[in-house]
Amino acid sequence: MQSWPEELFEFAWFPNRDDQLRELAGQAEAEDWQYQNSPNEHESPILYNYIRHTYTRLAEERKINLSSNGDFACFNTGLVTPNQESLFASFEANRWEDARQQWYFKGWFRSGQWELSIFPELPDLAHYFDDPSVLVLDSRKPFRVNIEHIIEATPRERFPEPYRSMSDFALQNILNGAIDNARERARRNYKTAIPQYYREHVQLLLPLCFSNPQHADLALVADIHEDFYRATTCLTLDMAYNNARQLAKPDRDWLQP
Repeated sequence: MQSWPEELFEFAWFPNRDDQLRELAGQAEAEDWQYQNSPNEHESPILYNYIRHTYTRLAEERKINLSSNGDFACFNTGLVTPNQESLFASFEANRWEDARQQWYFKGWFRSGQWELSIFPELPDLAHYFDDPSVLVLDSRKPFRVNIEHIIEATPRERFPEPYRSMSDFALQNILNGAIDNARERARRNYKTAIPQYYREHVQLLLPLCFSNPQHADLALVADIHEDFYRATTCLTLDMAYNNARQLAKPDRDWLQP
């Protein structure tokens, strides 16, 4: 069976990446692909990360299809047009003599476009979990929090002021209260816990609100074990949205780009 590079940009050459991302964002169902709290290093940084990590998962699953003559390749982006038609990334064999990548980006195409008729079968979506119960927080399970590790392992710059300059003890008290509130919120509304995909595992994200219950400051990451949950780190909202978007467009109850 054909194997593929792990990284999208090792797999194929993309001329004018920002232009290609802009084109994909324009074809896909409207979505905010910009960071709100972090510098934008790329055009549509959330989309940039989404398409890279989607490719990586598809490469792992061998869900990149070839044309009958082997000269073209395509994969399912997991995105759809406003009319709910699937969008695919299409590539042609890279003919440059000194080409590092085997493929050259050709375009984004709707499933019904004639450009994709060269493929006998269109590839399936990326698959991330087998047990759908991992997507919902089970409030009956114990919730273990390694608060000292969270403080040690979470870079202080992720915290908003004045919390990043607090002593460990003062921050521990703030975090304990915010975590208790987040757990209660998740008990009342199961949509509060948002699944994310990280390093081949599904985790759950909970909102940490330090001063305003209507505004999350950080996202608490809960690892899923068979009989309990374990929280050991926090993410910025931009980081959390990036990871959550890999599975699905998050509900905007609290996690927004």
